[in-house]
Amino acid sequence: MSTSPDDLAQRYGAPTRGRRTTVVVVAVVVAVAFLGWLVWAMLFHADPAVSSEEIGHEVVDDHTATIRVRVTYGDGPVDATCVARAISHDKTVVGEQSFTPSRDDAVVQEVTLRTERRATTVEWIGCKAAGQPRYR
Repeated sequence: MSTSPDDLAQRYGAPTRGRRTTVVVVAVVVAVAFLGWLVWAMLFHADPAVSSEEIGHEVVDDHTATIRVRVTYGDGPVDATCVARAISHDKTVVGEQSFTPSRDDAVVQEVTLRTERRATTVEWIGCKAAGQPRYR
């Protein structure tokens, strides 16, 4: 007992040429839309208004920690807010400092955090400007 492709097409039906064309067109439209979104996301997030990086930190004493950061601006100085946290040995936040960086581009700034008890590290959250969705 053998079955030919014609028998299977008669029994189960064969996809029409129009259906195949529709599937290909829909796949191309979805791929183009995804690539368009990807290019937009890369261009939009490639040059943030403000970004920052930690240079180093130091736990000074039981109630003080410092952090050195470099803040850089994309197209020029903007109003930004930066955040740093001091964390203790049990991973509890023991101090947090929010500040507005100076408008000088690429200047290293030192920030002092007051802590409620001795910190073991300082976590740099980052800086963000108006319209910027996350800290950088």
